[in-house]
Parts: sequence; structure tokens; C-alpha cells
Amino acid sequence: MSLFELEEPPHDDAVAEVAAVLRALDPDGQRMAKVFRATFDQLYDGQHTGRYRLDQLFKTEKTHFGTLAEINLQRELRLDDGQVLDFSIAGHEVDCKYSHTGAWMLPIESFDQIVLVTQADDAKSVWSAGLVRVTEQNRRTSENRDRKTGLNAHGRSQILWLHKDAPMQPNALLQLPPHIVDEIMSGRSGQARLNELFRRATNLRLSRNIIATVAQQDDYMKRVRDNGGSRSALRPEGYLILGGDYHVQRDLATALGAVTPEPGELVSVRVVPASPADGVEIADGWWRLAGPGDRVEAPAPVVPR
Repeated sequence: MSLFELEEPPHDDAVAEVAAVLRALDPDGQRMAKVFRATFDQLYDGQHTGRYRLDQLFKTEKTHFGTLAEINLQRELRLDDGQVLDFSIAGHEVDCKYSHTGAWMLPIESFDQIVLVTQADDAKSVWSAGLVRVTEQNRRTSENRDRKTGLNAHGRSQILWLHKDAPMQPNALLQLPPHIVDEIMSGRSGQARLNELFRRATNLRLSRNIIATVAQQDDYMKRVRDNGGSRSALRPEGYLILGGDYHVQRDLATALGAVTPEPGELVSVRVVPASPADGVEIADGWWRLAGPGDRVEAPAPVVPR
């Protein structure tokens, strides 16, 4: 959801100036979305650990998320260091705070200053970022042992949201039932795990990081290819693995009525022969998405690049 679709709090010139800069740097929020996706993946380190969800992290790693998100945001948006707080934006000091739950902890140095509050939910594939001034009216009166406090109900209502529950690249392993993921990850080899991923995670956007997490090998993308990889192994079972790096394959996914992979993503679908009236032409034949009751009648076609 865009800033312009939300009711704005009372005007604060400095907050408005900071918001204007951030809007100009990232009008559609795609750069910030990329940062939160990358920060989750950076902490999971799935290629080396097989982890893919927040509760698999150590407590210290979860705590470190906010620091990494702040660093990654600064790098992505090329924000200047502040003299006292994290950033200097439009000549104003801006603190940056992250919370998985939206309960941002605010130190004394942020009092009466502008704070960029951020939040992300990997299970829901959404993130939020907004600006608020931590005035006495906006913050709680109670403090923890470190003398940190949080926003009160009024303060939360004063957040000027840049983006609220905006989409980010989904984590396909969190979109599957846990027992299915367990079955995928139980394969003895990286190739076996990838083959099972493409069988079970059909019509989902599969990022390179998901492929790396399941394969847990340095040459994980090689395991997808035609020459001995999942594409050739699953073709006899009727599966197509379409890549978002190829326009023709993205167009095929759309024409079949499947999820369209973005660049750097793959989508696995099972297809069966069809007629010209209800199918899509692929490699001199006509094909449609397989339904739950459809049996494999022929190997899937070789798709062009």
C-alpha cells in the first residue's frame, strides 16, 4: 500500500522533507523490498545451513536483523551517516529501528527526533516502513532497564507510512505445509531435494535463494539444467521448469495461466497434451496445465529460451 493511499498525520516539515527524499529514492518501494528479502536470506544463510524460517535462527541472530537491515538500507539507498543518529536525510538526523512485531525500542537519543520505523513478515511476504517523530506525546512513559521505551497508541497513529504491508519476494518454503517441506529437505542429495521441490512446490515463485537452500551446494543452479538436472529428470513426469530470466518462458507461464516468474526466479508446472482450442503451443505441440486428476500421457516439451 502506498503512502498516498493512507491518511497522513498532522504536518511536520522535517518529517515531510525526509519522506520526500525517501520517496524520490524509492518511489515504488522495490528497493526497500529487496533489502528486507536480502536481509532474511542473509541471516538464514540457507545454502550452508538449510534454514529458511525465522524460528530456526539463534536469538542473537534475530536481534542482529535490525542492524543488518539498517546497514543494507543505507547501502541500497546510499544514505549519509548522521552525526548522532543513524542517517542524515534532507539535513535531518534520522534514527532507524526495526521490529519483527512492530514494538520498536526507542533509546533516549531518539527522543524528539525522527525515526524510520520498519517491519517485515517473511511468512506473509510483506514489509512496512514509516516515519514518526518521537515526541513526549507519542512515546510511552515506562522504560526498560536500558531506559528504552516505545511508541504509545497515539504515537503509532502518528506514523507517516511510506509503505504499509507492501509485498516482497515470497519465501516459497513458507508457503508450503511444514510436512511437505520436511519431505523435500529429507532427500539424501541436493539433486534429489531439488527434484522433490519442483514436484511439490508447483506454481510458486522459486527464488535462487530457495534453490540454494534446498540444494545446499555451490553449483545449485547447475542442478536445475537440462543436462542431468531437474529439467531433464522431471520432463518424463510432465514437468516444465520455467525461468524468469527468459522472456519466452515468462510469456509461456502467463499463457498457461501459471504464476509468472520474475528475473532470477523459477516456476515449476505440470502439463498435459491439449487441443489448440484449450492449449498453448510449445515446441510444435499443444499443452495445458495438468489438473489434479490428469495422468501423465507424454513427456513435457523442451521449452525454448
